[in-house]
Amino acid sequence: MMLSMLGFVVNDTFIKSLDGEIPVAQIIAIRGFFLSLLILVIIAQRGLLPRLKEVLRIKVGVRALCEGGATLAFLSALPILPFANLTAILQCLPFAVTVGAALFLSEPVGWRRWLAIGVGFIGVLVIIRPGMSGFHMVSLLVLVSVVFAACRDLVTRQLPSQLPSILVTGTSALFVTCLGLGICVFSGEWQPVSYAQLMVMMSAAFFLFFGYQFIVLSMRSGEIAYVVPYRYTSLLWAIVFGYFIFDEVPDAYTLFGSAIVVSMGLYTLYREVRVARRQRTE
Repeated sequence: MMLSMLGFVVNDTFIKSLDGEIPVAQIIAIRGFFLSLLILVIIAQRGLLPRLKEVLRIKVGVRALCEGGATLAFLSALPILPFANLTAILQCLPFAVTVGAALFLSEPVGWRRWLAIGVGFIGVLVIIRPGMSGFHMVSLLVLVSVVFAACRDLVTRQLPSQLPSILVTGTSALFVTCLGLGICVFSGEWQPVSYAQLMVMMSAAFFLFFGYQFIVLSMRSGEIAYVVPYRYTSLLWAIVFGYFIFDEVPDAYTLFGSAIVVSMGLYTLYREVRVARRQRTE
């Protein structure tokens, strides 16, 4: 899980290093092209090509649409916001998924978890600082990305277990690539790319794929209660990369808000595991 989070943060680092020189939609299209190729190789290697028709489901399409929205919103904010702030806001994703599961899937959520979720969102507000001098409107784009990502995860829960994960991931990657390309065509925002920039986006695609592969491996080979907390190491990676590569130092608000979000996230996970164990013994 720690390697997976490192892969995602390195991917973000490569994209952020482009410093907004290339339109977001073009980045999505080019990176998505390389990512789709990598996934296609894995699908072929596993002999899953004959099963491609299984992804022709409405929920797979909805998941891909949510993935596209999350990617577009996040990458639009990436060149502008400090790395640690971006990553810290993303840590509220488990809260959003829990709220969505309670509202739309009728999953039971006790008062302790509701309280933890409420305190966690207060932590997000501390990071964003609405109405204060440190507030940046782009922070709202990260929250939009979290909403789309939560919808994606909720739809993923409803997919049949026999549907290979790599096929679902590949479908989303291809859709996001086409989305980026479509936006470029309609907006006319496409500019020449240097060899160095192309290598940066190719490297980003590799590390994004790296992250996907290791998160699947960790979730399949380890106990969820033990593995999931290590997702929060992405915040540590982001602080380290932000400091050494982009000369960014998180301020006190970001660190304090991050501590609230992470602690409430861990507590929420603890309660979910405890409730699940209690239900199994009843």
